[in-house]
Amino acid sequence: MSETSAQSGRKAARRAVIAIIVLLVLVALIFWLDPSDLYLWIKAVHVIAIIAWMAGMLYLPRLFVYHSDAEPGTQTSETFKVMERRLLRVIMNPAMTIAWALGLWLAWSGGFFTSGWFHVKLAAVLGLSAVHGYFARAVRLYAEDRNDKTARHWRMINEVPTLLMIAVVIMVIVKPFG
Repeated sequence: MSETSAQSGRKAARRAVIAIIVLLVLVALIFWLDPSDLYLWIKAVHVIAIIAWMAGMLYLPRLFVYHSDAEPGTQTSETFKVMERRLLRVIMNPAMTIAWALGLWLAWSGGFFTSGWFHVKLAAVLGLSAVHGYFARAVRLYAEDRNDKTARHWRMINEVPTLLMIAVVIMVIVKPFG
């Protein structure tokens, strides 16, 4: 990895850490100012984290599609490796962690653990987490130039997060199972 790329990576990581700290300070400040509004603020941060996580879940397999066509060891392949690693580590992993932590808190606070729709939503989110793990493994394999999947495979897998997201949204908005 070139020095410029390493410096750029450190700057991106620093910006991500600063953004997370600012977010946590804002949430703490909001709690301190008016605890009765904490639930809605946590819900808002939860939705923001979900949007960031889903953006990565939809974009990463598209990077894999293009990376599959790049020859290992080329500048193009090395660029994709950096993009994939940063997307996973700086955006997707923190966003998933925040979404899970706040989502569980919201479910507990709202008393949703016994609702049928929540169980279906939880199953879909577990599915999204499994796909996230599959993508993380693929990032590692691409970094080691050991990818054995075709661009067609990644085009098809790209639809899985979308289908799971649709299930989650329907469960949360429509609540078809009481």
